[in-house]
This record gives sequence, structure tokens and C-alpha cells, in this order.
Amino acid sequence: MSKSNFSEEFKRDAVRQITERGYPVAEVSQRLGVSPHSLYEWKKKFSSVSGNPGNDQSEEIRQLKKELARVTEERDILKKATAYFARDAK
Repeated sequence: MSKSNFSEEFKRDAVRQITERGYPVAEVSQRLGVSPHSLYEWKKKFSSVSGNPGNDQSEEIRQLKKELARVTEERDILKKATAYFARDAK
């Protein structure tokens, strides 16, 4: 196989399709005719250069999941308390 030279803009656009638009690596790889390994390398390269905004999103997702778990637990406690007091009122 010959080594293809892709422009920086092409590489950045390919990485954006994965990181920002959410396309799977395999799909982008097949559509653009680039190996998945190359896409992973480009993703690693550009995420370290740009400060990796994906980490901010990951942190936000982690915090939101934690908050969701807390609110779900509160809701469950309130449901049980409502059932308990409704039973006592009869």
C-alpha cells in the first residue's frame, strides 16, 4: 500500500466528524478511505494540540450523571415517604 499524504485541513475535518458530529470511526474511515488507525492517531494529535475540549464534555457528563443519581434517589425516598404516610392516614 502506498502512503497517502492528507492535508492538515482534511485530517482536522475527519477528526471533527468523529468528535463533534458523533460519527463512528469505522464509518468515517470507510467513507473517507482512511484507515481507522490513522483516524485514531489524528484524533490523538489534534486533541493534544487543541487542549482537548472533549475532556470538558466528559467532566460535564460525569457531573450530570452524578446529579441525576442524587435526584433519582431523592425521588425514590419521597415516593416511599408518600406511600408510608398515605397508609397511616387510613
